[in-house]
Amino acid sequence: MISTWVSAIVTLMTFVNGVKNEDGIQACAKVHTSSSVVPLGSPVTATCVIKEDCPLVTGQAFHIEWRLDDRLILSSSETNESSRVSKAVISSFNETRAILTCCIQTSPPQVVAGVEIRAGYPPEVPQNLSCQTNLTTPLTITCRWDPGQRETHLPTQYFIHTEIWDANKKRSYELPKGVHHYTIPRPEFVLYSDMKIYVKAVNELGETTSAPLILEPISSAKFDPPKIFQVMSERHRCLRLRWNLSPHQLWVGSNNMNLEIRLKSADSSQWNDPVFARNAKPSRPVDICGLLHWTQYFAQIRVRYQQSPWSEWSSSQSGVTLESAPTGSLDSWMKISGDHMPKQLNISLFWKPSKQFRANGQNVLYIVSVRKLPGEKGQVCSTRENYCTFQLSGRVKKVYVRAVNAAGISPPTEVWIYKPKAHPAVLDVTAVPYGNSSFLVQWESMVSLGLTDHVVEWRPLLKTDLSLIRFEIAQQNLSSIVITGSFEPYKPYGISVYPRFTDGIGLPKTVNAYLRQKAPSMVPKIHVQKTWKSRIELTWDQIPLDQRNGIIQNYTVFYWDQKGPINIVNVDPEERSVILKDLNVYDAFLMVRTLGGSLNGSIIHFEFEPFDAVAVVMIVIASGLGLSLLIIFIVLTCFSEQKRLKGFFWPAVPDPVNSSILRWASESTQVQKVDIHQNYKEDYEEPNPIYLSHLSFLDLPMKLSKEEDDLWIKSAEETSDLGESICGSPFITEYSGSNSDSVPYATVMFSGLCNSPPPKEPHVYLRSESTQPLLETEEPFTPKCYQNLVNDGMTGKQCFFGPSHDCAPKEETDPSGLWEDFPFLRALTMNDTQND
Repeated sequence: MISTWVSAIVTLMTFVNGVKNEDGIQACAKVHTSSSVVPLGSPVTATCVIKEDCPLVTGQAFHIEWRLDDRLILSSSETNESSRVSKAVISSFNETRAILTCCIQTSPPQVVAGVEIRAGYPPEVPQNLSCQTNLTTPLTITCRWDPGQRETHLPTQYFIHTEIWDANKKRSYELPKGVHHYTIPRPEFVLYSDMKIYVKAVNELGETTSAPLILEPISSAKFDPPKIFQVMSERHRCLRLRWNLSPHQLWVGSNNMNLEIRLKSADSSQWNDPVFARNAKPSRPVDICGLLHWTQYFAQIRVRYQQSPWSEWSSSQSGVTLESAPTGSLDSWMKISGDHMPKQLNISLFWKPSKQFRANGQNVLYIVSVRKLPGEKGQVCSTRENYCTFQLSGRVKKVYVRAVNAAGISPPTEVWIYKPKAHPAVLDVTAVPYGNSSFLVQWESMVSLGLTDHVVEWRPLLKTDLSLIRFEIAQQNLSSIVITGSFEPYKPYGISVYPRFTDGIGLPKTVNAYLRQKAPSMVPKIHVQKTWKSRIELTWDQIPLDQRNGIIQNYTVFYWDQKGPINIVNVDPEERSVILKDLNVYDAFLMVRTLGGSLNGSIIHFEFEPFDAVAVVMIVIASGLGLSLLIIFIVLTCFSEQKRLKGFFWPAVPDPVNSSILRWASESTQVQKVDIHQNYKEDYEEPNPIYLSHLSFLDLPMKLSKEEDDLWIKSAEETSDLGESICGSPFITEYSGSNSDSVPYATVMFSGLCNSPPPKEPHVYLRSESTQPLLETEEPFTPKCYQNLVNDGMTGKQCFFGPSHDCAPKEETDPSGLWEDFPFLRALTMNDTQND
């Protein structure tokens, strides 16, 4: 369908131009319209007339229809005998461009005539016409205008017209389509003659003309930035500027220049409001007054001719006003601590200029004194810094601070000395970055009587210089403040808030803050502190403050084995150790995180033996300690119970040939030999004497029967101990071979006590219970009578066991050798003799 209408449009254009087609057919219809270019949205009327000689309708009935591009529109027909006419009415033409065709209704429809209709708007009046003269080479005037906001949809032509009144010279310049500015060359205008300039816009629907612009070319010139070549001070609070036009525009030499001057102090980032100077001449300097004393200012200027555009600002030049005595008071902040000396205070005093203070000079010196009147007497400090430290007596209540320069001295600033008081008025403090060079400090404080204000103090934690301490004072009803300074990113700052009372300074709250944070510069190395079976304690050192680059949020330990997943343990920033459990062979590393990023440390490897070495060592130490204590106890017991243990493990069976009754008793009851026996000492003492006990004596007035003999043998275990004296010693009622120092040797029974007269019946000697023989051959029950040795040294004969033929005296017998074979009996003899 589209191709059909394209071919129809081509055919239509051929008809309109009156050109024959391939078949030589001439146009047989004509379309008449009210206008081919109409305002957008206006009505359009068209009439189609079919000629009589049109071959398409000869001899046949036909019907005429209208189409706008490819759309069918309503029409009305008027027929008479001479012609065929059809009329179409379009109530509102909303297309910017369309083809209206007249067709004969056949199959397919035949286009017999048509016309192109365009719609748009007439041009708007050009607005905001402005022209600017360029004084640089080449000299020109450039004019610009605004064509309007509405699109015309029709080709619009612009023309700029100039008219020089003095020369009666008119010019008109045609602009290319779509161009809304034009540059007038230098020969077409005169700098100091008025000229009229206006713009005309033309299209098919009409034309418009802008309001005329009357100007003098020099008054529309934008000058180059002027130059300040000197700033000086000749009066108090005034600066004088000397200036000139740009070197390329000195030829202008105008005396009607307007000038604007702006200033700013060296410590400010904002320019003051410009100062206007009318009819300024380059050859005449300009004075600006009302400035601060001894303050460095930067100055800039710009120029224009009458109402011409302002030039750009010139480059800056600086100057300093004259010096005068300092004025205003200082803001102060005092920190006090006690000294080792009684009633002495260490004072650190800080100050800064208040809003009213002006140094008004250079090389300002600050003097701290305890006297209100100026003078060297009472002076405690003199410095060019913003702080001072000194000692004062506790009786001093206040000090005075003055600023001094070459022109004079300021009024004193009174500073009261308030001692610290333990009053926690500030509950909590937070500090967050506020822009690129500030912190927003907020705090919570309790309601306290006598609270006057708060002092916010901050300092860099990596530097200890007191001159870097800064402070701000906030009123008592404030709970936040913005502090500004030369803060560096990634560096820690300590920010403290002190409550200040009428009678003292309360306890501060301090917080560490960073303007910007990033990942730490290093990660501490992990150390294995302790190991247990399948458990390990890992520790690490604290990161140095200058390497943290932010506030540590937490430590994270990652550990894993070759088969299992990665395990993660988070550790609080206050802790620097962690215990890992149920481990075998693992790798691990530590990650440190701040709000600005995180950094991973190096990987360490650790593994565990089947038995924990620490546990084994502890068990061995405990076992060795217990065994050592046991051995020590046994050794001490052996030394204290040597005889008892020896008798238990190695029973001592005495040898009658080598025995001594004097050694049988315990050491505490041994009978010491008298002096008379000293010549026999070597014969009676053995190298290794055997100590025996339990020698029992029973009083037996009559001969024992067999039953009594058995009873006596049974009661031998209950005999007395010979550890005491044989005669008259108390008897020990119990005997046990396992607890005694020796075994019983024999039991001797007497018919009476030791001090009784000799018995009529002989003494009875009973063999011991020992299973070992006393002699190599068994002896008869009643032994032979032996000689007894008298204690007084005189030889005598006595029948100890009764009369016998062996008791006959023998002069040649040696007393010391009589008992060599029976030392036991010798002891009995000695005992008996002593009792006699």
